[in-house]
Amino acid sequence: MKNLVVLISGRGSNLKAIINAIESRKINAKISLVLSNKKEAKGLEIAKNHGIKTKFIDPSFFSSREGYDIYIAELIKKEKPDLIVLAGYMRILSDEFIDAFEGKIVNIHPSLIPAFQGKNAQKQALEFGSLITGCSVHFVTKDLDSGPVIIQAAVPVLPEDTEETLSERILSYEHRIYPQAIKWILEGRVKVEGRKVIVKDAKYGTIPVNPSLEDF
Repeated sequence: MKNLVVLISGRGSNLKAIINAIESRKINAKISLVLSNKKEAKGLEIAKNHGIKTKFIDPSFFSSREGYDIYIAELIKKEKPDLIVLAGYMRILSDEFIDAFEGKIVNIHPSLIPAFQGKNAQKQALEFGSLITGCSVHFVTKDLDSGPVIIQAAVPVLPEDTEETLSERILSYEHRIYPQAIKWILEGRVKVEGRKVIVKDAKYGTIPVNPSLEDF
């Protein structure tokens, strides 16, 4: 069985979607550790309620971001993960961490990458006047929110949208495309060639999700 380590900072809604996918046997994997940089992260309680080991590591105990990342990387290595999943993890990973798990880290971002990278992507989309935005699952590289994209979902922006309403509309697709991408990766169907990602036997050319969802 494949093994996941999930990093969180907040409410853990994407974590819950992944847990649900595992418990419903859509994803043949286990989560051996949920790690957070925030003691009050609600996702830690979600993990505990599902019998998953959790750790809170306080960044303030470390003199540098690199020192923190080297420490948590050593903890994560003990879990022997097949994939590291960033689910609302609000820290920029250091080069040292990415080097330790190169090609094995994925993230979900609430925009159609390369648009609106970094924090508050939904607010950025509203302020720019975009009519379509969405979410992307991508591999993590040393360039922020710029790694090769696995799957994207397009979401309309409505005239009356606020940051909150747009975020909720995007989130409903996040909860579907993230488990799907994880399943594809763990099944060995994802091939990366430079910036291009191909999912073997996936159906391409579909809207609003490309490639098309299969299980979620």
